[in-house]
Amino acid sequence: QVQLVESGGGSVQSGGSLRLSCAVYGYTNSLSCMGWFRQAPGKEREGVAAIDSDGSTSYADSVKGRFTISQDDAKNTLYLQMNSLKPEDTAMYYCAADYRIPKLRSEGYNYWGQGTQVTVSS
Repeated sequence: QVQLVESGGGSVQSGGSLRLSCAVYGYTNSLSCMGWFRQAPGKEREGVAAIDSDGSTSYADSVKGRFTISQDDAKNTLYLQMNSLKPEDTAMYYCAADYRIPKLRSEGYNYWGQGTQVTVSS
C-alpha cells in the first residue's frame, strides 16, 4: 500500500508562488510515476505535471514554464513549484502515484492523496 499526504497549499495573489509537497509512505520502491492533478469547482480533474522513475517530466500546456515538478533523492517527497500563479490556477491539488506510467491520465493512477487547496486572487 502507498499513502500520499499533500501540504503547502494556501492563498496567494496573482503573480505569486507556492510550493506543494507530497509525502509518500509505504511500499514505494516500485513506483514508476507520480503526478499532480487539480480540480476546480464544477470542472473535471486535470493533469498538471507528472514525473517518471527515470526523471522524465510531463506538463499541461497551461502550466508549462510556470510550474516545475520534482522529487527528493530518496523519492519520498514529491514537489510542485508553482510560479506566476494566475486566478485560473485556483483548485484543489492532488498528488497521485502508480506502478505504471500513466503520466497525465488520472484514470491510470491507483493511489491518491486527500488534496490541498490553492487559491489565487486577482
